[in-house]
Amino acid sequence: MMGRTKTPQLLTRKDFPDDFIFGAATAAYQVEGHQFGGAGSTHWDTFAATPGNVINAEDGAKACDQYHRYGEDMDLLRAGHFDAYRFSTSWARVLPEGRGQVNQEGLDYYDRLTDAILERGLQPHQTLYHWEMPSALADLGGWTHPDVHHWFGDFVEIIDAKIGDRMTSIATINEPWCVAYLSHFIGAHAPGKRDIRATSRAMHHILKAHGEAMTRLRAKGRDNLGIVLNFEYPTPASDAAEDIKAAAVQDAIYNRWFIEAITKGTYPAEALEGFAPHMPTGWEDDLKTLIHQPLDWLGVNYYTRHIHAHDPEAAAWPHTKEIAGHRATTQMGWEIYPEGLHHFLTWLSERYVGDLPIYVTENGMAWEDHVQNGVVNDPERCGFVQDHLAMMKQAIEDGTNLKGFFYWSLLDNYEWAFGYEKRFGIVHVDFETLQRTPKASYHMFKDMLTRS
Repeated sequence: MMGRTKTPQLLTRKDFPDDFIFGAATAAYQVEGHQFGGAGSTHWDTFAATPGNVINAEDGAKACDQYHRYGEDMDLLRAGHFDAYRFSTSWARVLPEGRGQVNQEGLDYYDRLTDAILERGLQPHQTLYHWEMPSALADLGGWTHPDVHHWFGDFVEIIDAKIGDRMTSIATINEPWCVAYLSHFIGAHAPGKRDIRATSRAMHHILKAHGEAMTRLRAKGRDNLGIVLNFEYPTPASDAAEDIKAAAVQDAIYNRWFIEAITKGTYPAEALEGFAPHMPTGWEDDLKTLIHQPLDWLGVNYYTRHIHAHDPEAAAWPHTKEIAGHRATTQMGWEIYPEGLHHFLTWLSERYVGDLPIYVTENGMAWEDHVQNGVVNDPERCGFVQDHLAMMKQAIEDGTNLKGFFYWSLLDNYEWAFGYEKRFGIVHVDFETLQRTPKASYHMFKDMLTRS
């Protein structure tokens, strides 16, 4: 379906609380250029090198070359009147083998990047892990290995010693559902497994890694710690009991597993129905201790909804299938459903986190953008942003302690299994020349964020 082109009422900075921050986000492997600066191989390098996994077998070797062009990108943020930059630090850039010898070039890069962010009056918001498991650790099982949380904790301490004292916020993990389920059950992301035992362990171990990072950073006195979870609105395909159950199962796997573990020390029964026989020994104890720790803030990533139905032909759990919706879709084929963002912000506040500060850490739209006469017009994206901002504003009015919004993404970049085909950026990147061209959506942000 075609995206909508209507022009909504323009919300601006003035429509939000005075301390509400506006930023843009990226992730290390997607923008930096992993061939630069002594970074080690990741499981995305090997996944992309395997035929059929990634469009055109593209990888993040060059990406947007933010490794060399970070100053230019931070200038774009400052010129756009943004308050903050959300970025991630690559495990394999800091520790090329995942453990052992530190790559000083990698540490120095993040030191320079942090300085560049601060020098432009921007807040640095760090994510410790955004999907780039070092290949040497992937060889040992990666997120399925029982010691992976200790390996991650060691990395966390090394990078934190370099830049942690200058971070406005630190997120442990970005989108653990993608790290665990999408990558080990569906197989769409590295390491590309389709195995319920591997999935069950990854779903648990990723939370142990979160808990390990929290424990080590708390010991250093950090009080700005959170996690970034992704949510997708689950709609039953009909009022039939079996379709309602299908949506509830997917809701448990996608939306409830991680937030319930962190805030309540439990896993939802609908998900344990499939995972429990394959969980690692001692998982119940981990939930009550390492995983169940207070957060300082919660990050919410939201893009779309999915419609779920019971699948009578599925021989194995979870016995569900997705049904196509009727709404306009993005370049990713995702339905545009801004109401879902309001739902999750208020639902999380009421059920799980109370008055805890929440940030929309990712929300954005992929579209097939083109530069024409030096200009990129993207009215669809402008409308998408405004519609979702309206849902954030309503959630604040309904009592959610929402403190900020980071657009995904600052730049067109490496979109994982979709290579360089899908464009989320408010800044167009020519992947041959690396020229940056701000889009109309960037200029919309610039206008709406101007302080009078």
